[in-house]
Amino acid sequence: MAKKVVGQLKLQIAAGAANPSPPVGPALGQRGINIMEFCKAFNAKTQEMDKQAKIPTVITYYADKSFTFEIKQPTASFFIKQAAGLKPVGKRNRPKGSEAPGRVTAATITAAQVRQIAEAKMSDLNANDIEGAMNIILGSAKSIGIEVKG
Repeated sequence: MAKKVVGQLKLQIAAGAANPSPPVGPALGQRGINIMEFCKAFNAKTQEMDKQAKIPTVITYYADKSFTFEIKQPTASFFIKQAAGLKPVGKRNRPKGSEAPGRVTAATITAAQVRQIAEAKMSDLNANDIEGAMNIILGSAKSIGIEVKG
């Protein structure tokens, strides 16, 4: 007999860095999900990924307090900043885009790099073809303050 799905939870967690502290612990705890079991399973699945990447994760939890989770590709902004070669800054040591997107350009990437990112993210994007996915990535790049050449 199939398990009864109670709900789904979407989180963005740094690869290999899930721990019981906020925001992961409280989000899981209030839904009755075993926090340590999730953290160990998530960290095991993402240990090979870049540690700076935020991984979108969809957790489906059931009435019997069990859960399953699906890991998606890192965020588009992570791929864009990586392609642009932006260096990590600040307290969290993450790459930063422009302070004023649209007026100040933080970096530039090529159309070929946009295509590569779109192909990598295609399964997670709401696009019918690669051109539609490229337009989504172009919009994300523009909102970060990264110009696309070519």
